[in-house]
Amino acid sequence: MTSALLRVEAGDGVATLTLDSPRNRNALSTSLISELSEAFASAVADPAVRVIVLSHTGPVFCAGADLKETAAAFDGDGTLPVVPLADLLASLWESPKPIVARVGGAARAGGIGLIAAADIVVCASTATFAFSEVRLGVVPAVISVPVRRRISARAAAELFLTGDVFDAARAAEIGLVTRVVDETALDESVAGYCESMLKGAPAALGGARALLQDATVRDELARMADASDHYFRSAEGREGILAHREKRPPHWIPTSRQ
Repeated sequence: MTSALLRVEAGDGVATLTLDSPRNRNALSTSLISELSEAFASAVADPAVRVIVLSHTGPVFCAGADLKETAAAFDGDGTLPVVPLADLLASLWESPKPIVARVGGAARAGGIGLIAAADIVVCASTATFAFSEVRLGVVPAVISVPVRRRISARAAAELFLTGDVFDAARAAEIGLVTRVVDETALDESVAGYCESMLKGAPAALGGARALLQDATVRDELARMADASDHYFRSAEGREGILAHREKRPPHWIPTSRQ
């Protein structure tokens, strides 16, 4: 299956769902989230699929929420992309089939939520990450649910509060990613993990994954979706997104720091 935003390929027990919207850095619009959710559900329902891979085209894995669509939703009662993202992350977290994330480029905000929901994450040594929400006047509410189950409280405090960019080595150190490889070895490493898991019995793989799951995640994601919606629609959220689009500092940054 191929769409304007997502490519789906399946064979030899592996379904690969590829974010394919490089023009906007694979930003999580409601359309992309809907297509990814549908494709993921189909892969889970297909008995021939044993492992699911999340991948991407272009130099960016995922830039996070589609801020253009988010800004447009401010003018009416439109749904912000972060709300359906919560349902997608819940489905990924509860998957009965193992998920491997192939990260060949930068990941920001909501994109890190997809990474945290995966079981195994292989990233290129050149990949970078950032929880950039506070610099936009919002908070990483929804993605905090899977992320806090992967990294330490100290690392979460540092990265959530500063919004600083960190590299692949740091991401591995704090447990956000599983393995860092040279970009040329990325596909080989992902294929190796898939091959190893295909040797496991399907029901046993599902059972092993269930041992790693937290049954409270879906309810917590629903609460965080409400919180995130509040911050995005707040005065700071509106200002932060407008400033980002206008490529200027938001008003809360002291003049001496601009």
